[in-house]
Amino acid sequence: MVSIKGGRRRLMTGAVATATAGLALGAFALSGTANGATESTEVAGTGKHAKPTVILEHGAFADGSSWNGVIADLRADGYPVVAAANPLRGPASDAAALRTVLDHVKGPKIVVGHSYGGNVISEAATDDPEVKALVYVAAFLPAPGESALELTNKYPGSTLPGTLDPVTYQQADGTTATDLYIRQDKFHHQFAADVPTGQAALMAAEQRPIAQAALEEKATTAAWKTLPSWDIVTTEDLNIPPAVQRFMAKRAHAHTTEVAASHSVAVSHPHLVAAVIERAARATVR
Repeated sequence: MVSIKGGRRRLMTGAVATATAGLALGAFALSGTANGATESTEVAGTGKHAKPTVILEHGAFADGSSWNGVIADLRADGYPVVAAANPLRGPASDAAALRTVLDHVKGPKIVVGHSYGGNVISEAATDDPEVKALVYVAAFLPAPGESALELTNKYPGSTLPGTLDPVTYQQADGTTATDLYIRQDKFHHQFAADVPTGQAALMAAEQRPIAQAALEEKATTAAWKTLPSWDIVTTEDLNIPPAVQRFMAKRAHAHTTEVAASHSVAVSHPHLVAAVIERAARATVR
């Protein structure tokens, strides 16, 4: 396991864990063209292959812009990138949406999930031969039968419930449902304590709500059981307790990096997140 303190990397004592391991339209933004720039083919005259496409799935209370710094690093290093729009309605339907993106982008792929996005990639990547590795970023790695809510409560430490702003509404069929936001006045401390105040305020205003039912829906598959996995554990996380993150990473036999960061580690430490993604790509795509 690698531990990062204050932006510097140091090796922890112990061995690095070995790697084992309604349908919504998959709206997404492409870095490059839909086919040519994202298709992994042999580079003429070099005997080498183009780099795999990195698929990024955001989590609750965020959107695709949360990956901006990570995308900039990946593109600078020659990786095609797709930032998928997560509907945040439930793992099964959100995974179906993500699979439309995975099916559209040809060639080998590294699939990355932040927070609740970990639930989604764990299901969407199952039995996809073109997905070569999974990268979990302060994320859930549920086993079949587990929900995000259940995992959050497995160990103490999450202060998220006290910051939520629930909005209940009537659906087209007459039933009611509840969306969850983080109160804007609580967002900085709860979600992004190590992000500059002004930037955190923008994130709070732009946050996308998650359906309460999505956090209660149980996983049915776990792609990390068969795919090599990497995991970034955030030790100052107030959403998913570090103890929960460590439990899931150990269970998945993931290559684990620990960093003293908030839940918004992709925003506060984009270089670290990009480096772990590229490490997964180099290890699994030749």
